[in-house]
Amino acid sequence: MRLRMVMASLVLVVVSTTVVPAWADPGAGSVLGSETAAAGPGLTPVSAGPAPGSAGSAVPAVAGCDPIAGTECLLPFPNDWFTTNARTPTGLRVNLSAEAMPRNTAGTPINPAQWNTADGFSPGSMLLAHVLGIDLAKTGAAPVTDVGWSLRRDAPIVIVDTRTGERWPYWTELDAGATDPARRMLIIRPAKNFLEGHRYAVALRRLKNAAGEDLPVPEGFAALLDGGPPAGDLLVRRQRELRQTLGDLARAGVNAEGLHLAWDFTVASEQGIAGPVLAMRDQALSALRGRSPRFTVTTVTDLTPEQDPNVAREVAGEITVPNFLDRPGGPPGSNLNRGPGGLPRPLGDSLKAQYLCEIPRSAFERPAHPSLYGHGLLGKATEVRARNVRAMAGEHDFMFCATKWIGMADEDVSNVASVFGDFSRFGTVTDRLQQSLLNFVLLGRAMITRDGFAGHKAFQDKRGRSLIDRRAELAYDGNSQGGIAGGALVAVSPDVRNAVLGVTGMNYSTLLNRSVDFAPFQQLMNDSYPDRQTQQICFALIQMLWDRAETNGYAQHLTDDPLPGSPRHRVLLHVAFGDHQVSTVTAEVEARTVGARIHQPAVADGRDPDVEPYWGLRALPRGPYSGSALVVWDSGTPAPPVVNLPPAGPQYGRDPHEDPRNNPAARVQKAYFLRDGLVIDVCGDTFCLAAPAERL
Repeated sequence: MRLRMVMASLVLVVVSTTVVPAWADPGAGSVLGSETAAAGPGLTPVSAGPAPGSAGSAVPAVAGCDPIAGTECLLPFPNDWFTTNARTPTGLRVNLSAEAMPRNTAGTPINPAQWNTADGFSPGSMLLAHVLGIDLAKTGAAPVTDVGWSLRRDAPIVIVDTRTGERWPYWTELDAGATDPARRMLIIRPAKNFLEGHRYAVALRRLKNAAGEDLPVPEGFAALLDGGPPAGDLLVRRQRELRQTLGDLARAGVNAEGLHLAWDFTVASEQGIAGPVLAMRDQALSALRGRSPRFTVTTVTDLTPEQDPNVAREVAGEITVPNFLDRPGGPPGSNLNRGPGGLPRPLGDSLKAQYLCEIPRSAFERPAHPSLYGHGLLGKATEVRARNVRAMAGEHDFMFCATKWIGMADEDVSNVASVFGDFSRFGTVTDRLQQSLLNFVLLGRAMITRDGFAGHKAFQDKRGRSLIDRRAELAYDGNSQGGIAGGALVAVSPDVRNAVLGVTGMNYSTLLNRSVDFAPFQQLMNDSYPDRQTQQICFALIQMLWDRAETNGYAQHLTDDPLPGSPRHRVLLHVAFGDHQVSTVTAEVEARTVGARIHQPAVADGRDPDVEPYWGLRALPRGPYSGSALVVWDSGTPAPPVVNLPPAGPQYGRDPHEDPRNNPAARVQKAYFLRDGLVIDVCGDTFCLAAPAERL
């Protein structure tokens, strides 16, 4: 509630610089589609002219546009047409031109510089295409309620891993927020993340309109299929690349009959996504040589049992962390300080990362288990004082310490709001988030080293005995944003092995339209990028930067395929059925990606609208399970919309977002998992019920 009030106030004071939109000739039709549609604000249309393959065949009016389909640049997306050969792990580098990028209402295109450092696209990429008049039901495309349908042999949309020949599961949707049917984007979302460094071929075939009639093939694509441009035409390269894509599809059993559109894309490599944070981590830890980072203790507050029955002492202070941002002290609006090779390098000063630790009463009888805690959306470290966190500490003997997710903390609200006016600045959010991952890693190191917190009197009893169990492994517990960003932290941490990601999900490009929290940002985005097609392209673009600092970019390495310098991890995903803030469909994608099992029955019969609820997830075995798991907690809230809209309105009931963490049985399950990496059954042979949390 506090966040929504802050953002609602912010929207009133943010000034939108609205001028006449500057996009190319708005009256031009498309030579590549069988129907013409005006380009929307912020998108650059492909030039009109003779059909490809005829004399004087058309080429894009703007450098970098793909001529095969659509009326605008950057479609279809992601797309290897927007790459160039390079000496990278994938052999490619993204190569987006400024002229082809979306423009805001001030006419300013997104600066592609940060995107062009990537060696591929997001592992959670939503695939975007503009198919005028498509009806997904008549076409028979798999909806979010029937992911398994996407893998049937005659599926109208096919995604193939060209390395393995494997068909990839997905779901399709049309942008439900688009009021103009002509501007409604076709969105294809992977049901589990694509693999790093792999190339995928996409085929759209036998697409139909509402009358069940076949949609005509875009003229540009049809011309390339039928023989293509004459020798010397600038589209020869596009035809050559298309032949490779069609060959990959044919080997997977997808021929050109009925083909409407086909393209391919390559997923960024491990180094391309995680390389910057790993470089920062390794430099910082190497300088420490196994010691604790420097820290200060600024306040020690002892609490009486009457003041708090669970927590006996609060300790606050600062940790000294190398600053890899480009401004002294790394304030909001900073970018990473990149060297000639693109990797971050220290600016030369230090950051003072504030921390707050909650020490339970039980620690004065037996040392407490150390755990990091991650706060929620645009929040702050003091959320570790929440009643549920203190209850968890007292009931199960955990010392929780927290710092801020700088980049998406309370101090960043104004900067985060401002980037929705010009996404050229979006890196100022994700770069600070990458620095925050290092801040958390060093806070964790201070919690477990002999010369760290355990050696300071603030973390000792009157006899000088450490209140921290130094034999215990460091754990991580986070909720909401603390779950979304927390997966990235767990993947890069050399010390955390077991983690609970509460009311979690991943992939902001899927989450944003489905979250009630996004409403004030949506208003800002509408002011600056009013066209819905532009907005979906923007979501796809900014996800490529978000990957470097949230679970979506690290999910492949979250469990059994650890990053260099990190151990194997186990994660317990707790979700709230019908969550209004973090769409649980994204937690299902995460669970499939990391290989988690699920507590069954997950929900009561009839509660979930899916044909096969929790498709692709194996049930937990009986008895304690040593592995990763997804557990759904149900408070009776109705199921959310099955389209990309938030569960706003009385028909969706109360928000259960805080219920799992406030449930004593859920805390028992969390405690066993954080200590021992074991999933224990606290719900018996039925689904897990969570009573509505008390409003604090």
